[in-house]
Amino acid sequence: MLKFTDIKQVYFLGIGGIGMSALARYFASQGIAVSGYDRTATELTAQLEAEGIAVHYDDNPSLLPASLNLSDSLIVYTPAVPATHQELKTLIARGFPIHKRAEVLGIICNSRRTIAVAGTHGKTSVSTITAHILKTSAKGCSAFMGGISKNYQTNLLLDSTGSEWIVAEADEFDRSFLHLKPELAVITSMDADHLDIYGSHEKVIESFRLFAGNIKEGGSLVLKKGLPIESDPSSKYQLYSYSIKEPADFYADNIELKNGYYQFDLVTPELRIEKLVLNYPGLLNVENSVAASALALLAGVTPEDVRQALATYAGVKRRFDVHLKNDCFVLIDDYAHHPEELRATIQSVRDIYKDQTLTGVFQPHLYSRTKDFADGFASSLDLLDEIVLLDIYPARELPMEGVTADLIFKQIKNKNKRLCAKSDLVGLAETFKPGIVIMMGAGDIDTLVEPVKEQLLKHEDC
Repeated sequence: MLKFTDIKQVYFLGIGGIGMSALARYFASQGIAVSGYDRTATELTAQLEAEGIAVHYDDNPSLLPASLNLSDSLIVYTPAVPATHQELKTLIARGFPIHKRAEVLGIICNSRRTIAVAGTHGKTSVSTITAHILKTSAKGCSAFMGGISKNYQTNLLLDSTGSEWIVAEADEFDRSFLHLKPELAVITSMDADHLDIYGSHEKVIESFRLFAGNIKEGGSLVLKKGLPIESDPSSKYQLYSYSIKEPADFYADNIELKNGYYQFDLVTPELRIEKLVLNYPGLLNVENSVAASALALLAGVTPEDVRQALATYAGVKRRFDVHLKNDCFVLIDDYAHHPEELRATIQSVRDIYKDQTLTGVFQPHLYSRTKDFADGFASSLDLLDEIVLLDIYPARELPMEGVTADLIFKQIKNKNKRLCAKSDLVGLAETFKPGIVIMMGAGDIDTLVEPVKEQLLKHEDC
């Protein structure tokens, strides 16, 4: 790869992805010319364009910047871009080395004191909370986050105080996180996922163990209690556990729900921090806060820093993101796209809004994930009172024979279920019973949140 000091321009294939856009913003902040392609115009790509980054949406080699050359240009791509992509094929034919996003992120992070947040779910919230704690403390940090922080309205934090720390979301997809060599790390979960890449749950777990092995000598791993990574006397890092269910090295105690938000004591190996208030709903976010607080304390922040940051944490877009709250409806948008994520999100809503009708709209993400976990999705969705199931969002995949949303639908036991085309959802929302509506999925279901909100505001019972 080119030395970063030699790079004058960077071109991104898939610039609109959450991880890719953070890298694009990083290079632009360094005064480097940045441009890129993405398949679809989104709110995020519009923001990139407003920041001076050129983006186009046609796979057309003639739109590649004429100034790209081998001596000073870096090409970054995401594996979501298919090998048949015409711009990708043209750049390869011209002799350009093509670098994965994870490889570039690793080069940036590994020269710093890195806090890496890994897990099949929970990592975006934990990385964002961790970054917020450090950012509001004297320690400071930069951060590459896997979602848009509502505190900062961005997925990239840049430090101007000379902080040594950088927080990075460590993505297990395509084993990307193995490019990182962190000083501090957390693993929130190791559920079976991305089986199209790994083949088996055992291979997923093996990859997380390799990630743990990348932690620098003298560093620390914070591990959700019960995950199958054992303490090894020969390990070069210190292993800590965390939990909200039972005593661990870091755990939440005396959890109380007050006015929709949680208060709890954080117990650490050295002290108890009493009556912390998390200014964001959901019991799952208490667990995320325990993990984030553990990392931040190990990085040297004070207990008071943790207290103040949790009280001012505003959340992440598309993570338990409340869009409407009136006398009739609460509308929540969430990125949940794995059976365990759906279960955690639905249960958190149940805990807060007891005895209210809970309607869930779910858009499955990927044919392979639907095929692998159809029964798990059905089981989680059965926790709802009313279920609306949309068609599969394919993302990077081509259709698979026999794999449709009906694989999930036919296993749902709840009779209050409906299959719905995405184009029909807004009209269907007119029939939703007053109560809580959760829209879940990692595809483009978020584009329907505002139209559904407008429909709910017209509801005749309100």
